[in-house]
Amino acid sequence: MNTHDTERRRFTRISFDAKTELNVEGAIFDVALVDVSFNGVLVKSDIPLAFDIGQEAEVTIHLLGDDIAIRTPATLAHKREKEYGFLIENLDIDSLTLLRRLVELNLGDETLLERELDHFFDND
Repeated sequence: MNTHDTERRRFTRISFDAKTELNVEGAIFDVALVDVSFNGVLVKSDIPLAFDIGQEAEVTIHLLGDDIAIRTPATLAHKREKEYGFLIENLDIDSLTLLRRLVELNLGDETLLERELDHFFDND
């Protein structure tokens, strides 16, 4: 079992539809958000993106227009066909709060949320 499989079990992936952008070295790419977790973000692009594993990007997930967004540095961990999986590097407190609320609303179970937060903070 590889680390990616272990992480998948520790963090629930939330399917969510929101305008999402990748900023890679100043170039902005519009992508479709597939899912998000405390561990990472999975996006899809209709056009092939010439990204290398380990490449850094800033991921922005717009929740309510341009004013409220989750913004995080991330590193490309895997890519398959049109999907690109990024590991979240360092969430700021505002983005962590927004992601926590998003996960909370989708899990509907405070116990599961607390377990995920414990795993998240154990990784730091």
